[in-house]
Amino acid sequence: MPKAPRRWRLMHAPAASGAENMARDAALMDHARNTGEHVFSVYSWTRPTLSLGRNQTARGRYDLDEAARREIDIVRRPTGGRALLHWREVTYSVAASSEDDSLRESYEQINAIVLYGLRKLGVDAAEAQGGPRTPSPGDLPCFAAPAEGELVTNGSKLVGSAQVRENGALLQHGSILIRDDQSLIADLLREKSSAAEVPRAATLADAMGREPTLDEVARALFESVKALEDADATAMDAAEVQDLTEKHLEQFQNPLWTWRK
Repeated sequence: MPKAPRRWRLMHAPAASGAENMARDAALMDHARNTGEHVFSVYSWTRPTLSLGRNQTARGRYDLDEAARREIDIVRRPTGGRALLHWREVTYSVAASSEDDSLRESYEQINAIVLYGLRKLGVDAAEAQGGPRTPSPGDLPCFAAPAEGELVTNGSKLVGSAQVRENGALLQHGSILIRDDQSLIADLLREKSSAAEVPRAATLADAMGREPTLDEVARALFESVKALEDADATAMDAAEVQDLTEKHLEQFQNPLWTWRK
């Protein structure tokens, strides 16, 4: 039996702190659970921010004085995966009901949207074949190597992604590098030897021969949602979930969450 058409909303959120960005994504997950709408959000960060995976062991492993000296904030995501530096990249999230699709189906759906958008930008990307499906959360950065199904170009990882499912809703985070400054993550570790030498990640700047703007990438991704999922997808303002965002903000500002393990 064919699935009912899904209604999609498109949000280009203003730059915000790490805690605010994560709280808004948690709010969008609530919104998807309550309304059945799917929301594709694109956003940026007011300061360089290291985001930790939900289940990543991080307490005591990072030099907080060095992070402060470099003016790098630290936040823990509600989704899994490894550490990622958000700055010269494009972050997107998808919040949706999880009642109709399996984990694999939702990954494939979101991958298809992102691939279509990348190709509109002239980027020859594809899904990685082989490798672990879910790499263990460790000290290596998110872009050290692609997991099976993640998006790559010329064999190097271009898009990092992770998903969480709770109470009938899902949230998937994704990051597309514009420039590769992920090596800074190793500089923040107390034990430098624990971060092995990792290959250089793929970037939009290399793939396109220039640096695209955030607006340009967001437009390509939103056009992809309309082409593949919902031709009538409408814009959504962050103000629509501001009350829900504020309810989640304390969690992501709380050091007990950031350094939970």
